[in-house]
Amino acid sequence: MTYQNIELIDYEKQLEQKIETSAQRFEEIGVSDFDVVKSEPKHYRMRAEFRLWHEGDDLYYIMFNPETREKVRKDEFLPGSRLINKLMQAVRNYVIDNPLLRQKLFQVDFLTTTTQQAIVSVLYHRALDEEWKAAAAELHQHLQQYADVLHLIGRARKQKVVFGEEYVTEQVRVNGKTYQSIQTENSFTQPNAGINEKMIEWASRHAGNTNHDLLELYCGNGNFTLPLAKQFNRVLATEISKGSVNAARRGAELNNINNVTVVRMSAEEFSQAMQGTLSSRRAEEANLSSFNCKTVLVDPPRAGLDELAIQLVRQYSRIIYISCNPDTLIDNIKALGKEFKVTSAAIFDQFPYTDHIESGVILEKLS
Repeated sequence: MTYQNIELIDYEKQLEQKIETSAQRFEEIGVSDFDVVKSEPKHYRMRAEFRLWHEGDDLYYIMFNPETREKVRKDEFLPGSRLINKLMQAVRNYVIDNPLLRQKLFQVDFLTTTTQQAIVSVLYHRALDEEWKAAAAELHQHLQQYADVLHLIGRARKQKVVFGEEYVTEQVRVNGKTYQSIQTENSFTQPNAGINEKMIEWASRHAGNTNHDLLELYCGNGNFTLPLAKQFNRVLATEISKGSVNAARRGAELNNINNVTVVRMSAEEFSQAMQGTLSSRRAEEANLSSFNCKTVLVDPPRAGLDELAIQLVRQYSRIIYISCNPDTLIDNIKALGKEFKVTSAAIFDQFPYTDHIESGVILEKLS
């Protein structure tokens, strides 16, 4: 995690700079008008990771200034949810005088939800023996008072010890309806809960009500999949992470959504399977040829879409593209050429006080 001293930054001013930067980038693809979605200025992050610094009898969280690499003590973290801030203090105060829990503890990760559920992960540079497990069980019990649901996970080399569960259940409210979302420890989830809901609503608004199927690549835990499912006949979603696939399938069950098929395949594997150059049991079981997909939604990693994925998505009438890297987004749109036109665009301030820009574009195929 990078250093964020939000006390010294004017939120509106930093957002203006992002708008200006985005306008310059969108201009490259002929886009002059786009939506801007603001974040809450504080307590917007639902997950955070901190290094622990041991200094004599003291123990405290640190972050690193990305420019100077100087370590900065953080006794509170204003971007983090209020629950993260409570748990930061609770864990530190409990561990500081407990040698069994403090020894070679080097990192603490927090995953929280708007429903006051949390996972605290403690990472060690030593084996987690039976004495540690007994002490950690007491820590787990102590932390129960700070959240409605709290799980503790200890991690060391080739070790994982779980007290409780490895996931929490978030509630995502989209267009007046609440969806249950399974969020698994050590798997990707959208960090800014408020912005996430607005991103899904934006995608939903532009998806409209259809009479065809949706293909989704990089579906993660079903973050977009589940709320959009009712707007399509069926959804075919792909994801490479086993944990995320399980979360997406479990989420569909929790929300009584039965028109979603989640296939554990990478975008590259799926592209090859669709082209007939890869034989896949998972693809055969999903019966890919039975889907009538005309819209494709992609939310790729920072590297964007590779050449195979570009060739795949250009076959569809409409592309909903959510991007965490505006540079690869622009490159991908240029690679699609004059076959597609950007009909809508937006930026979402997912990470205030940083240079990071989250974008969304709708691309319609020209007839």
